[in-house]
Amino acid sequence: MRQLTALDAQFLNVESPTTVGHVGSLILLDPSTAPGGVWNLETVRAVLEPRLHLAAPLRQRLVEVPLGLGRPYWVDDPHFDIEFHLRELALPAPGTHEQLGEQVARIHARQLDRSRPLWETYVITGLEGDRCAYYSKVHHAAIDGVSGAEILETIMDVTVEPRDVAPEEQPFVPRRMPSRVSLTRRGVQQLAANPVEVLRTVPGSLQYVDQLPGAANFPGTHLISSTAGLVARLVGEGPTHAGARELRPPRTPLNGTITAHRRFAFGSLPLEDVKAVKNHFGMTVNDVVMALTAAALRRWLLDHDALPADPLVAAVPVSIRATDQKGSLGNQVSVMLAELATHLADPRERLEFMRRSMLEAKRAFNAVPASLLQDLSALIPTALSGLAARALFKLATMPGLPFNLFVSNVPGPQLPLYIAGARVEGIYPVSAVTDMTGGLNITLFSYNGSLDFGLIACREMVPDVWNLITYLEDAMAEMVALVSSPPATASDGEATVKTAKMDPKFAAAKRSAMRKTAADKSATTGASNEAGAEPSAEPGAEPG
Repeated sequence: MRQLTALDAQFLNVESPTTVGHVGSLILLDPSTAPGGVWNLETVRAVLEPRLHLAAPLRQRLVEVPLGLGRPYWVDDPHFDIEFHLRELALPAPGTHEQLGEQVARIHARQLDRSRPLWETYVITGLEGDRCAYYSKVHHAAIDGVSGAEILETIMDVTVEPRDVAPEEQPFVPRRMPSRVSLTRRGVQQLAANPVEVLRTVPGSLQYVDQLPGAANFPGTHLISSTAGLVARLVGEGPTHAGARELRPPRTPLNGTITAHRRFAFGSLPLEDVKAVKNHFGMTVNDVVMALTAAALRRWLLDHDALPADPLVAAVPVSIRATDQKGSLGNQVSVMLAELATHLADPRERLEFMRRSMLEAKRAFNAVPASLLQDLSALIPTALSGLAARALFKLATMPGLPFNLFVSNVPGPQLPLYIAGARVEGIYPVSAVTDMTGGLNITLFSYNGSLDFGLIACREMVPDVWNLITYLEDAMAEMVALVSSPPATASDGEATVKTAKMDPKFAAAKRSAMRKTAADKSATTGASNEAGAEPSAEPGAEPG
């Protein structure tokens, strides 16, 4: 029996009729490599079921502490039924990517059943090009972007033939569910111990509370931080606090009250192209990713006649999982804020702006404790945590926005993978949106020489989410063209159009290449993503 951390519990508490707390992934597959070319529910189950013991959350469910006296626990599910969690469906012809995205959006918008282990998996057939897909979702209370990728490895192999996995030493026999009496006793003990834990961790973190996203929207946060910092310095603890950055995210159509409906789009970009831009302009992979995001968002905002004069602000989840915590579950994540160069028309200026913006974001992030979110989550009384979390989400967006959207980056393996013999062609994250985080989440996963983007959006706010995939592809083509061309000036809104006119077939060819199967991906790319940012999401994250 394992208790949720204070931060893990917040992912449960924020759920509402319009907000889900799970994250997922969509995996495109080529079944022709599977034994006999057969890939279906039965072949996937034959691989997954004997490996369930490798990932504890797959057979554990939540139990609540009576009266909210403590945080919930993960316990063995006495009625575990894999057939409830592993499902199948077929798309109607022609089975396009857009049809797949629509189906994933509908499934992802449905909350998980808390009376069972918090995951579901779908085997999807009927895709165009004789392809298939594997979609799964797991609650964020159990995983973050990095541990989620580790759980995903449970079903994956590096060869067509599934690897041999040692069976459980003992057949799975669920432990007895804890009684309400024992849970109540634990809750009372936790209530007694919690103030001591809060006094141990929170005072040192209070001096940084004004660094939290949205903190400027709450009166008194700067006073709390400065006072706590002064006390810390008087007693000889903690460095001088440099003060919070004054980031003011502008209002956009991406921000506001979301609905329960979703849209999902996905696509890929060559990691080789990203690295070429990175090396030419002296940036990091994450810098280039943020510049791509800024360029795509700029075009989308121009489409909607809603481009603000000020740069948008993105929240970037950052994994704080230490090396010795590999394989551990739960959330080890924090967030840094970065300005996006949406206000700049010239692509070269956008790249330079993002390089400097990410340096500043990292500087500010490194100036605060990595455990800040975890420490301050412990301040919320357990019995009121659900109400408090949802109220804070609402309050954080009333006077002003904490940020405009999440942009997450999860590093992944740079070699071909297989699920039940079917070759993995792309791994596309499916994250979450909330009233506070905005109606669009952009998460990417690096896999086998590509950056695979997954965009989840509030259906009413971003009905044309597939346009953003096209804009990301065009932005990549534009940046690659810059690598081999001298600096040029483009008027507002014309940079991408002019690049396309320089070589009319170039941008179209790039988009076509991105929509091909991953059979052409290089197995020897060996390129790696920057560590630290997770998709996320969560990453960067995620994730978020």
